[in-house]
Amino acid sequence: MAQVPAPRTLKDTRGYRAFRVVNVTILLLVVAVVLYPFVNIIAQSFSSEGAITSGQVNLVPRGFNIETYRVVMSDSMFWLNYRNTVVYTVVATAIAMVLTTSFAYAISKKHLKGRPVLIGIAVFTMFFNGGLIPNYVLINELGMTNTMWAIVLPNAISVFNLLVMKAFFENLPEELEEAASIDGLTTYGIFFRIVLPLSKAVIATMVLFYAVTFWNSWFTAFLYLDRAELYPVTVYLRNMIAGATTATSMGSSADDAAQVAANIQAVTMVLTLLPIVSLYPFIQKYFVSGVMLGSVKG
Repeated sequence: MAQVPAPRTLKDTRGYRAFRVVNVTILLLVVAVVLYPFVNIIAQSFSSEGAITSGQVNLVPRGFNIETYRVVMSDSMFWLNYRNTVVYTVVATAIAMVLTTSFAYAISKKHLKGRPVLIGIAVFTMFFNGGLIPNYVLINELGMTNTMWAIVLPNAISVFNLLVMKAFFENLPEELEEAASIDGLTTYGIFFRIVLPLSKAVIATMVLFYAVTFWNSWFTAFLYLDRAELYPVTVYLRNMIAGATTATSMGSSADDAAQVAANIQAVTMVLTLLPIVSLYPFIQKYFVSGVMLGSVKG
């Protein structure tokens, strides 16, 4: 009985090994360049005022100090505004996802009457808008000033996200929808039972895009909200940086006020980024595939 020869393994060529070494080295350098500012900001947020002003802080905190964290987090208004940010982000992202997915699915169908007009209207808004004053007048006339709706509705659809999702829907196999239609599903049944379950990657990516946008947004709230108890945390932190709320006004000493002034920017960045950074690992696996699948033709 003839023996079956053992399978041969292909060895990497010298050029390919050199390419891998160079590639890994470049990627590590890129990671270092990207991470350095974040690590430096975190180090500054825990450093003393003297170490910061003298330029001693690099990657490790100097003169460990959490006074600014204490001042910010002991203020009840901070937690109220933080809650507002969570509510605004969740509601706005939910509304944006409903509008974006339904609009994108509709204009992804080439047999839709008026499809070019709908796409043209959407793309037109990417380059032209009414301007700051007309937008403010519109929101005011609609009675949405000093309400959550002034935050969540005006930017409910991102045209960039809409076009990415449209491209993704266009690449889904038409045979699936045709088979579902033959089985008796309506358009809404196909959308909810076939299309959306197959679109988890792009949906997770769009949720991340929208959530980051709404979480970091402050100018809309600054423009349309006049009551401090309605502010998102970004406006609260912006006021801290601008000096509208200082350690002295909270009853702190002059030394504490100097400490707050020294690293308030670093502390506010850390407090603002922390929730999004914590969320990202859970949907990172969908991120690349969600964007790329909408740009590759099958």
